Formats: sequence, C-alpha cells, structure tokens
Amino acid sequence: MRENPYHEDREELQALLRQYQNLKTGRSHAFIEEDDFDRIIDHYDETDDFAEALMAAESGLEQFPYSSHLMIRKADVLLALRKYHEALETLENAELYDSTDINLFILKTDVYLALDQQDKAVEILVAALEQFEGEERLELLFELADVYDDYEEFDKVFDCLKLILEEDPNNEEALYKICFWTDFTGRNEEGIQLHQKIIDEFPYNEIAWFNLAAAYQGLKLYEKAIDAYQYAIVIEEKFDYAYRNMGDAYLRLRKYKEAIEALEKVLELSRPEDVIYEAIGHCYHRMGNFAQARFNYKKATHLNPDDSRLQYKVAVTYMLEEQWQQATKHLENAMRIHRAVADFNLAMGECMMHLNRIKEAIQYFGNVVRNKPKNQAGWEALIRCLIKADYLEEALEHCLLAITATVNKPIFIFYYSATLFQLGKSKEGLLQLEKGMEIAPKHLKKFIELNPSILQNNQVVDLVARYKKGRKG
Repeated sequence: MRENPYHEDREELQALLRQYQNLKTGRSHAFIEEDDFDRIIDHYDETDDFAEALMAAESGLEQFPYSSHLMIRKADVLLALRKYHEALETLENAELYDSTDINLFILKTDVYLALDQQDKAVEILVAALEQFEGEERLELLFELADVYDDYEEFDKVFDCLKLILEEDPNNEEALYKICFWTDFTGRNEEGIQLHQKIIDEFPYNEIAWFNLAAAYQGLKLYEKAIDAYQYAIVIEEKFDYAYRNMGDAYLRLRKYKEAIEALEKVLELSRPEDVIYEAIGHCYHRMGNFAQARFNYKKATHLNPDDSRLQYKVAVTYMLEEQWQQATKHLENAMRIHRAVADFNLAMGECMMHLNRIKEAIQYFGNVVRNKPKNQAGWEALIRCLIKADYLEEALEHCLLAITATVNKPIFIFYYSATLFQLGKSKEGLLQLEKGMEIAPKHLKKFIELNPSILQNNQVVDLVARYKKGRKG
C-alpha cells in the first residue's frame, strides 16, 4: 500500500509532462501511451490552459490517428475554445471509428446548443436513447431534461424525469428534481400516481413518500399530505424538509399548535432561518398569543434585519395589546428600510391617533393617500382622524376627494353624511345617508361607529328603519 499516493501521482504526472515537452521539442523521450495523453489533456484542461490541451490532443492523434477517444477529447477542448464547427467535424470523424461512446452524443448536443440549434440537440439525444441502456441511457435522459429546461419546455423536463424513475425508481437525483417539476408544471395527479407505484415496490423510500406528500399538498389535500410526510419522517427521522412542509400543511388547516411542533423540529434539525421563526410567530399570532408571536418575530428580525415586514409584524403584536409607544419603535425601524409602504404608514398613523398625536397621525395617513390615491383604507383612516380631531371642514373636503380618487366608493358617502351631521347640516346629511343606504347599506355600521350618538337622531333612526322594512318587503 502506498504511503502517499497523491505525492506519487503528482511525481508521475510531472515526469509525464517532461516527456511530453521533450516530444514537442524533438528531444528523446519515452513512448507516451494513449492513456498518458489523456492525463496530459486533463492537466491542461483543469488549469484552463485550453490552447495547450488542444496541442496535447493533436499530438496524441499524431501517434494514435484512429483513437476515437482522443478525437472526442479534442472536440471537448474545441468546444471550450468556442470553435464549434471544428468540434462538430472532429466528433463526426470520431463516430466513424466508434459510435458507442456516450460522450460523443453528449458533446454533439453541447455543440448544437452552443449554435442555438435546440432541435438538432434534441434529435441527437432522442436517437441515442435507442442505442443505449442502463446507466448510460439514464445519463442521456438527464441531458435531454437539461436541454428542455434551457429552452423552457418544462413539461418535457417532467416527462424525462418520469422515464428515469420508471426505469430506476430509486434514482435520488431524479426523485429530488421531479419534486420541483411536479409542483412547477402542476402535474400533481401524475406525481401522485408515479410515487404511489414507487412506494408499492419500495415502501421505505423516504424521498418518494416526501414527493407523494408534496404532490398532495399541491392539490391542497393537506390531510393526505401530512399522512405521507409522517411516513417519510418514520423512515428518516431527521428529514427536516418533511417537517418544514408538514408545518405549512398544518398551518393551511389552521392547526397552529401542530404547525408549531413541526416547525420547531425544523429548527432543531437545521440551521435557524428567519422564515421558520416568522411562520411560528404567525401561528402564535393566530392563536392570540401575541407575546410568543412577538418573541418569534424578533428572532426572525435578528436573522434578517433588513426585512421591514418583520419589524411591522412585531409592531402589530404591540398594537393588538394597545402598547402604542412600543409599536412605534418597530414601525420606525420598518420605515427606515421602506418609508413609503402603505401598511407601515397606516399603522403608524393609528398609533399616533391613540397617543393623541393627531397632527402626526394626519401626516402618516396623508402619506398613504398621496402615494396610493386609490387606496380606500388610507382615505378612511385619514377622514376618521380628521373627524376625531374635530377638523370637520377638512374631513368634508377629503370625503369629496376620496369619492373622486376611489371612483365613487360608497363608504365615503356615509363618511360624508356623518361629517355633515357633525357640522349640524342634518338635512344634507340625511340626504347623503339615504343615498348611501340605497347603494351599499352594509356600510351603515361604519357610519354609526364614527358617531354612535347619531342613533339619538329620530330622523336617522326612522330612515334606517324605513329602509330595512322596505328591504324585508
């Protein structure tokens, strides 16, 4: 057994290169075998010295003019040098001596792709599939899949991978790839059938179980997906991607406790990621546990401090607990990253209103309507704020602006009516309320929320009752 095979191989290569240099300069040298030329070409190829690699291939062919292998090596170097037509001519010569070398067809494919002749590349690979079997046929199918991928014929990529798995159901590369392409092409039903067949034959193939689950998930059959993920995890208990996807499936079913358990297992098995902490935070948020939601959102912000949405989500948890001052700190962080986002400005405006900083609230709501004049929520917040601050003339003006900007959204007729009532213009307010009730009575609740004492106005009560009675009739 050699003590330092790497060192010995290196010495052998150096000796071989010296012999090759002697050959080039016409000095005496030991005979260089065909395999030795292969090693010399490899050396120059690995150091990206393609000109020398080409010379070595040509020198080899001078000694072994009928070597199809050296012709193929020469073509490979010509391809690297972008001499595509010369490469093709060399490959055609090689084919005359040996048409059974798979590299011949793969390199021809590469040449035609470089010449932007996809049809020719496909034609060569499809023809070669008839000639080869076993591992070589699978290699050609992978090549064909890559060609289809490059030219965005994605369904054919799926078809190639399916053929590979029909011949070799445990081919890991194909199993990993087809999971993506099943989802991408939407061919989930075929994915389910294919992987059920594989599982029938190889029930302990955890990747097939995972792919089956992912296909169910693609069809929104979340319960079946979870069952399949469970099988994958039983076979491979450290299958973090199965836990990740299972967490998502539970989340879709609104089974937040189970989702948290699955996602925490992901954190245990793999490096922490902001998206996992964010998802856990979302689950706690939906369960009404805002402190735990905030804890996980903050973990996510530490891993991804440039994601303004995460800062916003932390702020929302504080807002739901009416901790307005704390919320503003995280909204400021979010707005340092992305100042103009409508949701951030709306939330900040809401905080300012509750902190009784009305002018600042108006400023933030104003930012929303300036940047997104068709945004209904922005106009609603601004008008509510103006009414609360008793800036009634401004509120009236902004109701009219909102009606124009949002192309007659009926909510603003109710806001206009409410403002008129507060200004003491009851007759006009009643006319606008009647108009609003005719168009969209569902907004009556918001009208009342603006001024609950309006229900003490008999004319308003009569109008609403009359309208409801008419609707029942």
